[in-house]
Amino acid sequence: MHPAFSVIFLTTLIGVGQGLFLALYTGQLYSVFNVLPVQDSHSFYGFGSLLALVFLGGGLLASFFHLGHPERAWRSAAMWRTSWLSREVIVLPAFMGTTLLYGIVHYFDLNPVLFSISGAFTVDVSLMIGAINTLLAFSLFICTAMIYACIKFLQEWASPLTVINYTLLGTASGFTLAALFASFSQSELVGFYASWAIIITLAGFTTRVASLIRNAKIKYKSTLATAIGIRHSDIQQKSRGFMASSYNTREYFHGMSIVFMKNIKWLFLVLVFAVPVALLAAGLYQPAIAVFLLAFFVQYVGLLAERWFFFAQANHPQNLYYQTI
Repeated sequence: MHPAFSVIFLTTLIGVGQGLFLALYTGQLYSVFNVLPVQDSHSFYGFGSLLALVFLGGGLLASFFHLGHPERAWRSAAMWRTSWLSREVIVLPAFMGTTLLYGIVHYFDLNPVLFSISGAFTVDVSLMIGAINTLLAFSLFICTAMIYACIKFLQEWASPLTVINYTLLGTASGFTLAALFASFSQSELVGFYASWAIIITLAGFTTRVASLIRNAKIKYKSTLATAIGIRHSDIQQKSRGFMASSYNTREYFHGMSIVFMKNIKWLFLVLVFAVPVALLAAGLYQPAIAVFLLAFFVQYVGLLAERWFFFAQANHPQNLYYQTI
């Protein structure tokens, strides 16, 4: 397929926002159980939620650039019963709204205690809002990934690994940003976020490599023989459907060489996984804003390459006809 950069930025930016919120809420939960020190509600969770909203808003803005008629965008939610895209269109604003509410509750200290558990643990309004938003965050990961995983004739996408990778890579980038934010805020949670960013990044590496191995061994259901209904062991196509450029030749094939595809695969493996893990590990021993900033920047650039490769690797069956020259 031909990757649209608006979709690449949409999926990576909202992934960062989702991951950052999950990191913030995880830190708050740990503090409730006295595993981590309590953070300043006003500055840490308030501004942290605002930072998450910046990335979510950037992703939402990017989505409008691949719409032929942006003024009709609201119609995309109409098919929510059957369309994962419609579900994403509904869940994304809901998640943004609840993230905003979570930030407002913390920033303005509108956070009364609702009840306590065994007299030791208190549950306040922000914890309840955060729990609901956590469900929305994972729902959004599922909706976004299933837009592609549900397309069965694109065999590279039609796998549970698509959903797992979207979730892990988005969460990993969010926790890396959380480590940077904690370092900037001079919070005691720097090591907590950096450690979890390493763990989730390594988990993402395992599942992403698994998807690469799976895709390399795919036996395509569509062949020249099945396309034209001729059972023969030696069928050769000498020309394509259109002699000049057309929608079919532009939008369903990336147009890059095999060498380029191999290089970008190794590039994103290094940038998304190897380099950030090394930098985050270094940040655990010598915490510095510059180290975490570099880790997040490198990982996000790698995610752009990874997402480009994800879309480009999908081999549409129509390319059997239109991409032969």
